[in-house]
Amino acid sequence: MWILFALGSALFAGITAILAKIGIKNTDSNLATALRTVIVLAFSWLMVFVVGSFGTVRTISARNMLFLVLSGLATGASWICYFRALQLGTVNKVTPIDKSSTVLTMLLSFIFLGEAISFPMLAGMVLIGTGTFFMIQKKEEEKKEVKSRAWLVYAFLSAVFASLTAILGKVGVQGIDSTLGTAIRTVFVLIMAWVIVFMQKKQSLIKKIDKKSWLFIGLSGLTTGLSWLCYYRALQDGKASIVVPIDKLSIVPTILFSYLFLKEKLSRAQLIGLAAIVGGTLVLLIK
Repeated sequence: MWILFALGSALFAGITAILAKIGIKNTDSNLATALRTVIVLAFSWLMVFVVGSFGTVRTISARNMLFLVLSGLATGASWICYFRALQLGTVNKVTPIDKSSTVLTMLLSFIFLGEAISFPMLAGMVLIGTGTFFMIQKKEEEKKEVKSRAWLVYAFLSAVFASLTAILGKVGVQGIDSTLGTAIRTVFVLIMAWVIVFMQKKQSLIKKIDKKSWLFIGLSGLTTGLSWLCYYRALQDGKASIVVPIDKLSIVPTILFSYLFLKEKLSRAQLIGLAAIVGGTLVLLIK
């Protein structure tokens, strides 16, 4: 069952990237992150009351709470970097780098969680790493243009923080309801996001956001909430070294929708890279 939750997480995450890209087109990325987190938080706590897990909040240990807080802060940092990268770069380049956090997550799960390593896992890591390299290569027409590579830095930072999120979140939800754990950690994501907005004095820009941006920022928050709930439910029962790679299959719907709705096309090298990433992810499922 946890595999189905992991696949659900991948689908909603894939849709989120496209909705967010459209939503932040004319909006400050940090402000958009803070606004959409409000929706994610509301959705997360709604689900807590729907499943009736609020009563178990007393059973959360100090250790669980510590790791949920750290996971929330890591998530906030990852989001801020990710949406800034999306604003500066194209979806079909930013997303593969973000998904490369799979490799780092697996390494960390081997080191800190004691999850076993196997040959298929090593092969999958190599394929994902190679695929990511091909995906970020410039097309011929792009080589003629001089553009900032700042998006690349933000995308890699997003991947690093996403890896930390997976490990910290895995520890944080052990022994507690995953829905409640998700809601608690989202509180700290929200706090971090708004602290940054106020530090940068961007809160006044809210009144300048147009209706279209509001709509897509809101929808991206909703799909993020659904993705999270599926993801942490899968982490609760499954191995982090398997759940995370399945979640990263969100690159498939993301690339598909970026082609259909954002008109972003892939070069031959990028298609090879995409195939390698998907292949590497599927290899990881071999026991």
